[in-house]
Amino acid sequence: MRIFGIFLTLFCLVLICGTGFADNRNDASEYTIAIHEKMNDTPAWDNNEEDFDFATRGFIATDDPLTIPSVYPGYTSWDMEAYKFLNNETRPETINPLLYRQSQLNNINGLFEVTDGIFQVRGYDVTSMSLIKGETGWIVIDPMTSVETAKAAMELVNKTLGDFPVKAVVYSHPHADHYQGVKGVVTEDEVDTGDVQIIAPEHFMEHALSENVYAGNAMQRRATYQYGIQLPKDAKGNVDIGLGKSPSVGVASLIAPTIDITHTGQIVSIDGVDMEFHLTANTEAPVELDIWFPQKKALLMAEDCTATLHNVLTLRGAKVRDPLAWANALDEARQLYGDQAEVVFCSHHWPRFGNDKVIELLENQRDLYKYINDQTLNLINKGYTMDEIASMIEPPESLREFWYTYGFYGQIYMGVKATYQKYLGFYDGNPINLKRLPPEEFATYMTEYMGGADSTMNRLQEHYDAGEYELVASIAHYLVFADPTNMAAREMEAAALEQLGYQTESGTARNAYLSAAQDLRREEPVNEMSGISEDIMKAMSLSQLLDYISVRVNKEKVTGEDYQMNLFLSDSGDKALIQVKNDVIVYWVDVISSEADVTVTMPRKTLENIALNPTVTLEDVTVTGDSGLFDRFVGMLDVFDPGFNIVLP
Repeated sequence: MRIFGIFLTLFCLVLICGTGFADNRNDASEYTIAIHEKMNDTPAWDNNEEDFDFATRGFIATDDPLTIPSVYPGYTSWDMEAYKFLNNETRPETINPLLYRQSQLNNINGLFEVTDGIFQVRGYDVTSMSLIKGETGWIVIDPMTSVETAKAAMELVNKTLGDFPVKAVVYSHPHADHYQGVKGVVTEDEVDTGDVQIIAPEHFMEHALSENVYAGNAMQRRATYQYGIQLPKDAKGNVDIGLGKSPSVGVASLIAPTIDITHTGQIVSIDGVDMEFHLTANTEAPVELDIWFPQKKALLMAEDCTATLHNVLTLRGAKVRDPLAWANALDEARQLYGDQAEVVFCSHHWPRFGNDKVIELLENQRDLYKYINDQTLNLINKGYTMDEIASMIEPPESLREFWYTYGFYGQIYMGVKATYQKYLGFYDGNPINLKRLPPEEFATYMTEYMGGADSTMNRLQEHYDAGEYELVASIAHYLVFADPTNMAAREMEAAALEQLGYQTESGTARNAYLSAAQDLRREEPVNEMSGISEDIMKAMSLSQLLDYISVRVNKEKVTGEDYQMNLFLSDSGDKALIQVKNDVIVYWVDVISSEADVTVTMPRKTLENIALNPTVTLEDVTVTGDSGLFDRFVGMLDVFDPGFNIVLP
């Protein structure tokens, strides 16, 4: 998952201040209720009990109440008490019945035995932490999003099953919810002394640091929509994200891998446990690994298989994934291990028990991603555009009886658009879309062409009353961007988006619609605080730090600059020659020049502070040469606003 993005993602804490929330939310309309009624005819209802059986099987213990405090005063890392309203038999009319069922399944929490010697802690974070019992200790797989939740999960394990040391940690892939809690289960000293091994797919660090950091500010803001971070946890707000409740909020940590998995079939034995790794690429993550446990006849599919259709491109933003590679990876797992496996478990949700269920899951999800790829390309080659194709493709009827083919997280139309992007990019072939007017300017003209805001609002009300919410939201958007002070237009768009949120079966789409509605109704700016964790900054190479600093260059402030700067990091010994010219930063690591205009020496931590926030006070900096150049260097770097507008100009 991209929880990061996440995300979230690589960020240590998201503090939501001054949300301005007032409960002026609407009830479900008659049209929304009618759509929900249609959901009750979904074929999957015929096998409604299977997932509840699998999700509760092997239950051992849980914490009650399950509330995990954050180390940050006044904040809670995890609170399952807030979701107890979902346990009612009567579904609120403001929640899609399919999503309501998924959210009830994701409410099930605690320590579970998967099979002899394999356990999971589920419902303590968005990620399920798996534990394999070795001869003397534990192998921990995917230690959750934050230190607080991972620590609480290990405390539950220790007090229930006995206090044994952790011998190894496996990161299945470089999404933050699968590694950031690592210091809740082991210490860096234990890894440095060789007592604990950290296992990850090759290139893990590269992707963990680069995929979310460079565009991290934008990803985090978008993640607040995807995960519903600012929404109340209630029947008109955040209920689930499909993969679980939501990423936890707390301390983010990272310890670098000590063992790289480089190829499928690679076997690593830890504490008497044999693990055969299946390496996948460009599936749910740029690099990912599944694990076959031959001694247990158990197959861990990480996030390549979950109890929902996944994202080909996550809503928070990321590099687009490859549904064909994803399908091929699932088929390869089926061929390698499917006939032997008696249980399949994943890094989200619950296991599936029995060889027939293992094969069923692998084959059906394989076919679902293959279908998205093939049918999108089929219609691309018939000349249809992205939005046209997204409205044309429905899931195969033969797969509708299986709950894990439904879009509780990703949706078919999302996967179609992502696949179109992968093959053809942003341009649909129509030259009017090569370069469009900026949104505010275009919206102003559109409002004028529609006859002005007042007459347009009257027509919008008619369409809203007829239940045409997508149309209403799309047209009202122009009125809002033409005049963001038009609160009637903002309320009209918010009301339409709200009904779309109530209707959808996707937890992330629901959160996005309802978060947008909330932002349209608030009258004060969004106020968010965030930062990349110290562990992430420490793990970045000098090149990555300088790349991130380059992203912060303000075009207006750098224009006309032309100089070179030697950089020495006094504690690490790293050095680089930095050139500022042609409105960009270019650098050469391990190079210095006697012709440089200025030489700067500082501790690495100071450079990290410059990368995070160039307005902070810089300590222990020594400058020789033209000191004014260094001041201008720091002064040309932007501080990004973590609360920028999305549905407002």
